[in-house]
Amino acid sequence: MASLLFLRLVVPLALLLLPLSRSAMVVTHLPGFHGRLPFHLETGYVNVDEETGTELFYYFVESERSPDTDPVVLWLTGGPRCSSLIFYEVGPMKFVLAPYNGSLPELAYNPDSWSKVASIILLDSPVGTGFSYARDIESHRDVGDFSSTLHIITFLNKWFIDHPRYQSNPFFVGGSSYAGKMSPIIAQHISQEIKQGKQPRINLKGYLVGNPITDSMFYDNNFQISYAYGVGIISSQIYEAAMRNCKGNYIRPRNKMCAMVLNTIEDLISEIEKEHILGIKCEHDLLRRRFLSEEYTQQSELSTEQPAINCNAYRYYLSDIWANMDSTRYALGVKQGTIGEFKRCKKVCPIHLMPRAA
Repeated sequence: MASLLFLRLVVPLALLLLPLSRSAMVVTHLPGFHGRLPFHLETGYVNVDEETGTELFYYFVESERSPDTDPVVLWLTGGPRCSSLIFYEVGPMKFVLAPYNGSLPELAYNPDSWSKVASIILLDSPVGTGFSYARDIESHRDVGDFSSTLHIITFLNKWFIDHPRYQSNPFFVGGSSYAGKMSPIIAQHISQEIKQGKQPRINLKGYLVGNPITDSMFYDNNFQISYAYGVGIISSQIYEAAMRNCKGNYIRPRNKMCAMVLNTIEDLISEIEKEHILGIKCEHDLLRRRFLSEEYTQQSELSTEQPAINCNAYRYYLSDIWANMDSTRYALGVKQGTIGEFKRCKKVCPIHLMPRAA
């Protein structure tokens, strides 16, 4: 009788503690947000490589409209190696932009979240990004685009097996910046698995990219001259001079006149905020970055200098502070001891600058 009473008391307590040790949990409250979250949020890990102990961390935000029929979108952040926290781009939360005074950054609901019309899977990929980790630390360094793609395919297959409710929903692979390279490859792999009859059968409908990286040197950067002219950053006279002297090759100038006009264009573009051309130019960014590409505009370190509030990077500054708090990691179900300091982006990519005239 005593043992039965013990089970009745202890087992319910164990069930209450279980979500903190499982691979997935429902999050109803977040530090910095007052009250219960106005959307369904699930976080968790999926093991994608048994040998290296690689586990990818995800955020799943269920559609606030009709989750049984609305699309499911996998959204990948660029970088590469930038975390997909729910505050960036398409997610349901945002930071209250107030001067940071050492306390917990405050959060607010984002009324423009894609979760208004779709369920979103935000994934920290590749391993070593955000809260994703591996038991074998070398796997953080060795993972490339191809192996990362295979990890994501494994993640999706396991995730849909664990979430059969969404298997029939229209599914899209999406992402920004560097994910422009990854999204089509992932979609192709899924399409091949569908043709082979593999299970689970993901209801792939397509892929979508935002400001995508394709081939930075020969395609993306080369077309930024036309883009700069199209949005009014450079005049028609300068654009015509570039076309006349560079003959469509804006990467490696082959004559002095081409180099001079490209230098002029680079100087003009350096006057704007490259991530958001209508935003405020932020002087805290000391690196000269190549034109309008997002590939090299991500913060890789927790800055010791607070950027101005009206700078786009200020929310990145707040996110690093927020994600490094113990209360945040506890609320998200982050496994203790798996990562050290959280950095939104953990790798600095090389910066390709246009050659300047002598």
